[in-house]
Amino acid sequence: MEGLFFNVNCGFLEGIVRGYKSGTLTQAHYASLTQCETLEDFKTQLSATDYGNFLANEPSPLSTATITDKATQILVDQFNFLRTNAVEPLSKFLDYITYAYMIDNVVLLITGTLHERDTHELLERCHPLGIFDTMPALCVATNVEELYQSVLVETPIAPYFRDCLSAADLDDLNIEIIRNTVYKAYLEDFYNYVSTLGSPTADVMQNILGFEADRRTINITINSFDTAELSKEQRAKLFPAIGRLFPAGNNILAKADDIDQVRQVCENVGEYRSFFDNSASAQNNGDLGDLGVAAQLEERFFRMEVHLNKLSFLQQFQYGVFYSYMKLKEQEIRNITWIAECIAQDARDRMHDFIPIF
Repeated sequence: MEGLFFNVNCGFLEGIVRGYKSGTLTQAHYASLTQCETLEDFKTQLSATDYGNFLANEPSPLSTATITDKATQILVDQFNFLRTNAVEPLSKFLDYITYAYMIDNVVLLITGTLHERDTHELLERCHPLGIFDTMPALCVATNVEELYQSVLVETPIAPYFRDCLSAADLDDLNIEIIRNTVYKAYLEDFYNYVSTLGSPTADVMQNILGFEADRRTINITINSFDTAELSKEQRAKLFPAIGRLFPAGNNILAKADDIDQVRQVCENVGEYRSFFDNSASAQNNGDLGDLGVAAQLEERFFRMEVHLNKLSFLQQFQYGVFYSYMKLKEQEIRNITWIAECIAQDARDRMHDFIPIF
């Protein structure tokens, strides 16, 4: 039934986003990029893709930061076009996508305020998708109390702060605990919202958001080992109440003391068993410490994220493709940045350590 009316309001935009996706870099493009000797060659090779002459007006010598910024701006422009033409409920769905970037931007401003940095300078470092109309008002705050009140009044993500944190918490808690507390509330809210949209959007997005929640749960657990700042009770409060690991896996991870216990929990979920392949034996042999396992895990998380987001394009008449396109494009920008950095630093032996999408 949803397919009967979906195209009335969203068929055009779904066609646009699938067209954007067809311009994603392929293995052949990456093969050409990795053969470049200089960033000027790199720029020439990129001009033959859907990126076109996006670096044409940039002076030499070219920097990797410039390449990343310009590639990100293309994604921002595409998203803004979709958002401008969207109507409810797609417009609200797209708003939810921006909330994640808003959280990162507000946390950045909180960090700057705590360290008495000029918050106007920090505005330039904010992600463009997380910029909102009243954001300059946050820069007026001179202390954390004022900033907290501004966040509650001026931002779309106010409910996540109001329900989870007080002004005193911003002063006392580690900034990563603040970020994870707010992100937990955001993920759960987004998950509940997509549930109201019905199938197939709910099926696709619950799978993707559930994985994102599990990834954060596993990362929080590993990063909290051997840290006095985060007790096991506090750790449990940061775990999102969604995902494949919830509730039984979350309860075990809340009490976990080492990587091996995390691995045992992940083995209970079929899709997550491969996350710790090789890492367990390597750790037993002394080849990898906890940090090495965490780095290896991060790459596998990204690969799983790419896989899930590619799957969402196999279904029609659902909003998941808009979210998935953003995530796949972000991974592509990370790949471009990685290759460009390897060229700039002449680290050709590591140039192929990126995650291809198609």
